Amino acid sequence: MSELRKKPWNRVDQPVYSIASAWQGNANMNICTYAVPVSLKPKLYVVALYRNTFTLELVGKRGEFLLQLLERKQYRLVARLGKTSGRNTHKLSSINEPVEWHHGLPYLSRALAFVHLKVVRCFDTGDHLSTVCRVLTFRNLNHGIPLTTRYLKLKNIIRS
Repeated sequence: MSELRKKPWNRVDQPVYSIASAWQGNANMNICTYAVPVSLKPKLYVVALYRNTFTLELVGKRGEFLLQLLERKQYRLVARLGKTSGRNTHKLSSINEPVEWHHGLPYLSRALAFVHLKVVRCFDTGDHLSTVCRVLTFRNLNHGIPLTTRYLKLKNIIRS
């Protein structure tokens, strides 16, 4: 498709993240592309969480989550983590990926990195609830190529 025929927000390649959340024995992961650092001091992110999801429910209860930067080879996780509900599927046991834990939150040990975020403010942004989050800590895990929306389009997982 010609770049001029695409919507402006579909012309930009975005990193693909997984949000990891947990509360009282329930753990979940979801896919997220609406995440951006917005301040250096203090280090803040804005992350949009899709409404009416198990992820939003768990984040709302705990007030913290991990934002994991996925590696390109993890593109197959998008269907399992992003197109199914954690209310109906125990996602961590349904994926073929090693999972480790950081302060009671699960993370994919093959991801490139994670950022541990604490929600400091929420605001309505249509079909998503946007959260302003303070960085508590981060960890670089692996070398690799970040998974992006352009790569997901090449693999026919998402549309332009």
